[in-house]
Amino acid sequence: MDLEAAGGAAAAHGKRWRGESWRATLLLAYQSLGVVYGDVATSPLYVYKSAFAGNDIQHSAGNEEIYGVLSFVFWTLTLITLVKYVLIVLRADDGGEGGTFALYSLICRHVRAGLLPGGGTRDELMEEEKVTGRHGERPVSRVRAVLEKYRVLQRLLLLFALLGTCMVIGDGVLTPAVSVFSAVSGLELSMEKEQHKYIELPVACAILVCLFALQHYGTHKVGFLFAPIVCIWLLCISAIGLYNIIHWDHHVYRALSPYYMYQFLKKTQTGGWMSLGGILLCVTGSEAMYADLGHFSQLSIQIAFISVVYPALVLAYMGQAAFISQHHNFESSYHIGFYVSVPESLRWPVLVIAILAAVVGSQAIITGTFSIIKQCSSLNCFPGVKIVHTSSTVHGQIYIPEINWMLMVLCLAVTIGFRDTKHLANAQVITVMLVTTCLMSLVIVLCWNKSIFLAIGFLLFFGTIEVLYFSASLVKFHEGAWVPVTLSFIFMVVMCVWHYGTIKKYEFDVQNKVSVNWLLNLGPSLGIVRVRGIGLIHTELMSGIPAIFSHFVTNLPAFHQVLVFLCVKSVPVPHVHPEERFLVGRIGPKEYRLYRVIVRYGYRDVQKDDLEFEKELVSNIAEFIRSTGECEKNGFVEDTDKPSDKLSPISTGIPLWEEDGDLNASASPHKEIDPQNIAPKRKKARFVIPKSAQVDSEVRRELQELMDAREAGMSFILGHSYMKAKSGSSFIKRIVVNFFYEFLRKNSRGPSYAANIPHASTLEVGMVYQV
Repeated sequence: MDLEAAGGAAAAHGKRWRGESWRATLLLAYQSLGVVYGDVATSPLYVYKSAFAGNDIQHSAGNEEIYGVLSFVFWTLTLITLVKYVLIVLRADDGGEGGTFALYSLICRHVRAGLLPGGGTRDELMEEEKVTGRHGERPVSRVRAVLEKYRVLQRLLLLFALLGTCMVIGDGVLTPAVSVFSAVSGLELSMEKEQHKYIELPVACAILVCLFALQHYGTHKVGFLFAPIVCIWLLCISAIGLYNIIHWDHHVYRALSPYYMYQFLKKTQTGGWMSLGGILLCVTGSEAMYADLGHFSQLSIQIAFISVVYPALVLAYMGQAAFISQHHNFESSYHIGFYVSVPESLRWPVLVIAILAAVVGSQAIITGTFSIIKQCSSLNCFPGVKIVHTSSTVHGQIYIPEINWMLMVLCLAVTIGFRDTKHLANAQVITVMLVTTCLMSLVIVLCWNKSIFLAIGFLLFFGTIEVLYFSASLVKFHEGAWVPVTLSFIFMVVMCVWHYGTIKKYEFDVQNKVSVNWLLNLGPSLGIVRVRGIGLIHTELMSGIPAIFSHFVTNLPAFHQVLVFLCVKSVPVPHVHPEERFLVGRIGPKEYRLYRVIVRYGYRDVQKDDLEFEKELVSNIAEFIRSTGECEKNGFVEDTDKPSDKLSPISTGIPLWEEDGDLNASASPHKEIDPQNIAPKRKKARFVIPKSAQVDSEVRRELQELMDAREAGMSFILGHSYMKAKSGSSFIKRIVVNFFYEFLRKNSRGPSYAANIPHASTLEVGMVYQV
């Protein structure tokens, strides 16, 4: 009876869990409408206008031109957004995260072809498999063998990933300008022609300034407004589209046949091919679905698009085509815009909703740009920037002040410089989609272990479509397509220079590190003095002693009674479980009290503040001391007199209890104390060990010394390096290292852990790196 009752309870719990899971998924699907789909939902504002503008396409009575454009829009939206992204690419998540860098890290972990210092090199990726739990041999394909063998292919893979990332950043400049200006352009139908010319540009600029000025509040504070706005907008455009289909041309559904695409290109020829650059804009924002995957779930994004967004967009485009098919006046560009198909009595309300929806769409791409910059920075492919987490529950919601104001200036410059959505729309190209297609074909072979013919078929099918659109966009390079190319090139140069300098610095550290024996032999040769407290030496090395520390000890022969070599690694995974974060080991014999600690963070993890981190660090070292002592007691004894770099993962540290103490606490409360004789306060520390735990005297003595050192305080020794190219280096190398890299280093922020370290306890050691 008890078993039956337990089984019934488990079944009821399973049903309740499934019900809650579906409710949570549907709630995420609703929320994704406001964050993910704001950009693609506002594309009907400018697609037809961009497709027909400046292409000298004559509109015939048979409507072959408008039907052909509608057919292209429908099949582009269906094949690229629905089939490629929603049904295929969304499945290639990296621990729940999406985006170009997620694809790159996914490939690198399966191929061991990483080039990123600080968790992305080939040897370190093998260590990172312990974090992700991917053990065992993988089937060795020919593609994987070739990619692992040739370093030039690994460099090309990284450059390809950086190119896609740079194009997304460039999109963060163009999308707000295109969306907001297209929405504001509705004023030309609601005002006199001479007036709207002087109002559109100031209104668009004012909206953009307000949009970027509100970023520091975080999306979570205004997020509850986003989904309703997009829902109302989608309902509005689908209802207007349905009205236009019924009222103007209910035979417009025929244009969904691919035959009309052939007829369109056959009749319009060069003009029709050039119009593909405007038709392409119907899928703008599709990459955001994949980039924002970490905020939601694969199923929720799929449900929202298939059930709400896709039908609404199809109805909107069909309705616009139905209206234009009965109005053949193409003398003015606004006659083929979105607002002309809106009934005149609804134009002002629709204008307000469109502006709000454009702001929402712009917000999504700006937030996505912040996330991408954070990923690049954490993997040492972008100079350090200040990252502000605006939500305590959703770690993906961040704000980067430097990037925000830079985007605002660039966005205003583009808006003022072009002053027309036609030219702005021409500035967007499809490079990021091409990059995703190429990387995705590698994922199919290397990560999903599918046939190489399937990957080639995916690459050829979608690649051919995107190359066709890409060529049509580049034809109008002089009209605006040069903007994203130029911006991407600038960001690409910054990322490549920073990556090159970081690699050279890391290689210098590896080549000039000293052995553990060197450190152990310092005592009798130089008369090393051990002072009270814990010395924390930050290093990028996972083994050996960094050159910066040998430089310090040689000039000042003293270090702390407990010395910890701390290595903070950003590994190319979204999240590292807390129980797998710390790796702790011992350097040399026990009596030297030298430890090595490696702390691993995913590119989506939030690093703790200094006080909380210090406490957790000491707790994990204490647990390492206790666990190794227990192993030795049980007979698992290693030769501790020999230097060793073996590290042990620590899941949970020994609880550390601390309180503020006062060395003058014994003084009488009624006795007047001279302020000059007051001793400084210090923390009292104590490890809370269960009574059942068996701790021998040697372990207890080592824990006591660690406690005393913690009470005495913790000092931080940071390296402050300067990079210089070696004499005899090439001219390009001297320019890159001595000027570009040093300029970026001086004007960027230091490591995230360095920002939280109290300055009173910090000692910086300067050193020149000859690379």
